[in-house]
Amino acid sequence: MKITRLLPVALAVALAAAGCSLESSTAAPAGTVKVVIGYQSKTINTVTAGTLLRAQGYLEQRLQRITDAGGAKYQVEWQDYDTGAPITAQMVAEKIDIGSMGDYPLLINGSRTQAAERSRTELVSITGYNPKGALNMVVVPQDSPARSLTDLAGQKISASVGSAGHGTLVQALSRAGIDPAKGVEVLNQQPQVGATALESHQVSALSQFVAWPGLLVQQNKAKLLYDGAELNVPTFHGVVARRAYAAEHPEVLQAFLAAQLDATAFLNEKPFEAADLVAKGSGLPQEVVYLYNGPGGTSFDTTLKAKLIDAFKGDVNYLKSIGDFADLDIDAFVEDGPLRQAFAETGRDYDATLAESTNPSKVTGTDPICAVPVSDPALAGEVWVEGADKPQPAANPDCLLRAVQAAKAQGKTVRAAYIPDAELRTRWFADKAIWLRDDARYLPFTTQAAADRYRATHPAAAQVTYDQAVTEVRG
Repeated sequence: MKITRLLPVALAVALAAAGCSLESSTAAPAGTVKVVIGYQSKTINTVTAGTLLRAQGYLEQRLQRITDAGGAKYQVEWQDYDTGAPITAQMVAEKIDIGSMGDYPLLINGSRTQAAERSRTELVSITGYNPKGALNMVVVPQDSPARSLTDLAGQKISASVGSAGHGTLVQALSRAGIDPAKGVEVLNQQPQVGATALESHQVSALSQFVAWPGLLVQQNKAKLLYDGAELNVPTFHGVVARRAYAAEHPEVLQAFLAAQLDATAFLNEKPFEAADLVAKGSGLPQEVVYLYNGPGGTSFDTTLKAKLIDAFKGDVNYLKSIGDFADLDIDAFVEDGPLRQAFAETGRDYDATLAESTNPSKVTGTDPICAVPVSDPALAGEVWVEGADKPQPAANPDCLLRAVQAAKAQGKTVRAAYIPDAELRTRWFADKAIWLRDDARYLPFTTQAAADRYRATHPAAAQVTYDQAVTEVRG
């Protein structure tokens, strides 16, 4: 893959660490144990180990219990970064003790930190995952003529090299028959820089991790071209800890993992409230946060599932494609012992959760428009009407369109509506979806390519705008 503006990865990582933290490190008072947490406030699939965890104070509360029981005093320092690369650089320098990032950055983290025993890390938990890979996406400008990934051949694409979004791009191009080494030109840019480049048409597309694709689409600055779920390969975000720090202060890692379980339970039980806290902590619109953190979005489950680790092993070759990285033994890198202990100490069943394959958070309740129970997660959506305490459930796409129709008839503003894609089941903004009318049904798709695939086998299906669908739908 031709990559421009790309420093050698090790140097790029080091430079990224030089100024991305929102807070400077402070020394702990004598006799106080310090723990430095690296997180990404805008990478909202890590919120249970970052933004939400910090907002709720779960870690500090658990550490305070140790102190109150006669143990040491603790000082927690949170450092916020845009991507996983600077967190890895700080862990190599032994300046961050626990960090969270996406699967491809985790590969780099494991490879880079293993050179020295004190910096060596281990993967200790998952924050969130998608079984098909819908966490990463490719977007294009609103006026782009591109209908599928093949239309990007020979074009410039913005991506953060070494990120989860870049890893998905490499796989997706290969699947599409485009040589990743020669078929496109990748500009190595931070997400916000890439967003500006896309908006000014300096690049033809941007491939990034959550929440950037959803944010740009929600802001009407881009449209979705490629849904990572087309790969049908699990993607995830996880937590790494420095082994040396964990050995010296095992109670801190245990407190962190137990606190992550607290945050995960809160998010799954109260996703709307959690999205509000994350929005305030990250500066992202709550509508965008709730797209990913809401029911039917990311699966927030801390366990180290075999299907995720198997996919992780399959991603190892990616390291060789972007630089000279040391081989990484995934089995040695993954350590579930501390998490199992945290489950046991908090009265939870690790093996039962490990075996669970469905999203722990899903749309429930009774659809107030169609007056039926919401029973099928593959069809269920939500409508968030301005002034309502929380979004109302919709049993299926037609019911959702009717709910929007009813709200508009009453002069109410719909802040957001969410619906799963009819093919890939990716949760998406209903007003940004591609809609087809097939006989009496309305079907939403995340991308034009997905809609085209459906029409290839259902020629009678007609494409309609979202507004048309809202106007035409009947009970």
